[in-house]
Amino acid sequence: MNITRAIIWISIGIITSFSFFSCQKSTSEYDVVVYGGTSAGIIAAYAAEMKGMEAIIIEDNAHVGGLTTSGLGATDIGNKYAIQGISRQFYRELGDHYNRFESWTFEPHMAEQVYMDYIEKEGVELLTNHRLSSVDNKNGTIQSITIENANDPDKKRTIAGKIFIDCSYVGDLMAKSGVSYTVGRESNEVYDETVNGVYLSKNHQFPDGISPYKEPGNPSSGLVYGVDSTTMAPEGTGDKKVQAYNYRLCLTRDTTNFVPITKPPDYDPAKYELIRRVIVRRDKKNWVQNLRELYLRIIDMPNGKTDVNNKGPMSTDFIGENWEYPEADYKKRKEIEESHKHYIQGYLYFLGHHPDVPKHLREQVLSYGYAEDEFEDNNHWPYEMYVREGRRMIGEYVMTEHHCRGDSTVDDGIAMAAYNMDSHNCQRLIVDGMVKNEGNVQVGGFPPYPISYRSIVPKKEDCRNLLVPVCLSASHIAYGSIRMEPVFMALGQAAGMAASQSIKADLPVQEIDVSQIQETLEKDPFLDGTPPDVLLDDADEEIFSTTGEWETVDSARMDPYKTSFRKAINPGGEKTRAVFSAGKAQPGKYNLYLYCPRDPWWEEDWEYTSSLKVKIKHASDTNTVVKNAQEFASDWIPLGHYTMNRESHIEIIADDSRHIIPADAVLMVPQTDSD
Repeated sequence: MNITRAIIWISIGIITSFSFFSCQKSTSEYDVVVYGGTSAGIIAAYAAEMKGMEAIIIEDNAHVGGLTTSGLGATDIGNKYAIQGISRQFYRELGDHYNRFESWTFEPHMAEQVYMDYIEKEGVELLTNHRLSSVDNKNGTIQSITIENANDPDKKRTIAGKIFIDCSYVGDLMAKSGVSYTVGRESNEVYDETVNGVYLSKNHQFPDGISPYKEPGNPSSGLVYGVDSTTMAPEGTGDKKVQAYNYRLCLTRDTTNFVPITKPPDYDPAKYELIRRVIVRRDKKNWVQNLRELYLRIIDMPNGKTDVNNKGPMSTDFIGENWEYPEADYKKRKEIEESHKHYIQGYLYFLGHHPDVPKHLREQVLSYGYAEDEFEDNNHWPYEMYVREGRRMIGEYVMTEHHCRGDSTVDDGIAMAAYNMDSHNCQRLIVDGMVKNEGNVQVGGFPPYPISYRSIVPKKEDCRNLLVPVCLSASHIAYGSIRMEPVFMALGQAAGMAASQSIKADLPVQEIDVSQIQETLEKDPFLDGTPPDVLLDDADEEIFSTTGEWETVDSARMDPYKTSFRKAINPGGEKTRAVFSAGKAQPGKYNLYLYCPRDPWWEEDWEYTSSLKVKIKHASDTNTVVKNAQEFASDWIPLGHYTMNRESHIEIIADDSRHIIPADAVLMVPQTDSD
């Protein structure tokens, strides 16, 4: 274990030990009790402490951070513009470690280090390896919760609080408090939606002709492992099925930091018969079978590591084996977690060793191993399973597909979402005599949209002092868009702020003044007095202008900042310029950044310039900087630090280049003493 990690775990031990002794009283009392040390839970407690509250985080695992520290290092967001406040600060803290302005890809242990810094900075009390046993809810107000030691359930203690925040992925505190909730998928009719309920998958689907039977074409031979005999219901039908879970793996090809992938104890190649049939068929058709393109979604992380996710008709998602999980007891959940772990380990072992897998594909698989310096006290396996969806509250207000598409909006928004309406497959069954996956939905193309404060509070008659920023009130398909880690952090910050306001005003969480939270998020997003960033975007005609020919590009696939960007149609033409005026910003010292949209791999002739010329007119002079835009796709290009005034502007010069020149957004970040 390296020195930095050792310091972290000494700190955790100190904090946890302190919590243990402080909880020996019959009841320990706090202003804010956060259940679930997920990304949302840490930020909720951190925000509450910054607003003057005494907070505690109770986590049933030995580690904190949820999926953000358990392998999900490739941040899913869709549009970074949506993420502000402490959530945005988190990615900048990570950027400091990787010598970047922001880092949206990162190693699990680095994310945990940043979270522990937050916990220690504000003195948040942390109690790990403890889980919920019961809730004392009297007349709609939680008085206290009883928790038990996860390693010795007979050891219990009571925690009282003024406001409780359920930040768990499954919503245990919400459920045990008697709050209304649902599990599974609503029918389209419930909220007049179009992509909820049963949905025959277009993506991550088996090709036609793959038989579901042990003897292909012979139903009497029985079904292949993993195929459900249930007849698919009509599309749009609701049910209690839950989208598939997996583990987000941190693998590496670095032989100096490499632990081989071994066979799990219950390995059975018959479990992977369906993918064997797909592989054999592709091999007969002379496919070039690339691991990354067909069988695993492998995303590169810093320092030679990866974030590995599900991809294709059969991969790391253990389809249909998680339906019981949201409502299961702790023993059953542990069994489901172990079965998912062994299934994924078996899948990797199968791809690396089965004789029907082409040699070149086996070699690709065997070139990867677990990262030795990650999850060191858990045999290099992620701490938490990816629970994509558990219970969902039915609260004061329900977010639906209509909010995602922009057909409905809210005026009490306290965070923004920006991802596709995304559901992984829910079941694998027989359709027209062939095996097919059902439940995968990928519908996007819409801009960021606000999430209602009312969607994180229960109905008043259910509970008046509970906030639920993770298992919030949303339909299945809307939840698929909202359920991203940076969004959970933003919702957690709002929940911590709401808890503080509720306590100070002595009001139920349903009655606080949401406009106060909105105003604080706008003027003091980091809750520490740091002035907010100033965004100059191409969509704002008051501050943006062009000369020459520029095209507006609004493809969401290219990850524009906010909603669109401009592209010089004829770079190299006479005086082709794009100008961002800084006149709206308060005069002062700023660090400047220029945003570069994603480089579209599907456009063969798309090549960003390697010599992007930007002229900065600042308070005392004019400077020109030249940057290689190819190195900054979907990232901020640092332009330097300047003193800006009302006459200042940033000008992109496209009249001496023959390659792609983008003009999307400029970010002016006020300088602090540390800068």
